[in-house]
Amino acid sequence: MPELPEVETYRRFLDDLLVGQTIVALEVKDAHVLATDEDTLRNALNGHSVTATHRLGKNCFLKLDSGQLLALHFGMTGDVGAYRDEPDAPRFTRVALHLADGLRVAFIDPRKFGRIRLVDSVARYQKDKKLGPDALDITAQQLQAALGHRKSLIKPLLLDQSITAGLGNWIVDEVLFQARVHPERRADTLTDSEFEALHTAVQLVLNTAIRHEATYSRFPASFLIHARGWDTSATPGTDNHIFCPVHTKTKVEKSYVGARATYVCPRCQPAP
Repeated sequence: MPELPEVETYRRFLDDLLVGQTIVALEVKDAHVLATDEDTLRNALNGHSVTATHRLGKNCFLKLDSGQLLALHFGMTGDVGAYRDEPDAPRFTRVALHLADGLRVAFIDPRKFGRIRLVDSVARYQKDKKLGPDALDITAQQLQAALGHRKSLIKPLLLDQSITAGLGNWIVDEVLFQARVHPERRADTLTDSEFEALHTAVQLVLNTAIRHEATYSRFPASFLIHARGWDTSATPGTDNHIFCPVHTKTKVEKSYVGARATYVCPRCQPAP
């Protein structure tokens, strides 16, 4: 699933291509991804230009000169691309925006769980979808105020998009590792300094991922992500991908917390 770093990368790509450009046609190849009916979308988009882009959590927004916004949610497999000629259209292009300069911008989604809709404002969308503050914007004080009284486990709470928007499974594992907090700690047992460490880790992990355009193999060697089995930096046929980057003789343990695969260093993150 595209997480906040991927969606921020998409936003920057779309910002470069779309801002100041006029949309001359909406091409719908598969209406399944439309959460606003096709005719309404076409009337709202055709002849209008994109004036800005925004992101909230895992959602991207294209602001139109009419004041409306086109909201893009990427589901499990969503992506964006660009092409000029139909034979070059990316596979699984579901919707394409045709621009006045001849470029076409594609909404790509193999599994069709993504959605495209018109919205009046980011704030209204945030309220309707019950999303918390963006994970890059939330302060340490806000994070502690939202979680410090909760008796639930910290990992599922950090994954709750109503608390903070944009943190996905691998990101939360990395944040907890960098903050040296076990995912099964109850939130109300965390100290002030641990909440500060969590907030610092959120910023570190997200900004690192954005800087590297979510190419995980480029992340620092100090990141736990290299211990995940799907990490392409692991050498096939070896065990070099299952050891803690800090304690190089300690194997990273895999378990399930809140039904989500979870990776922990038992030395860096002592069990409660």
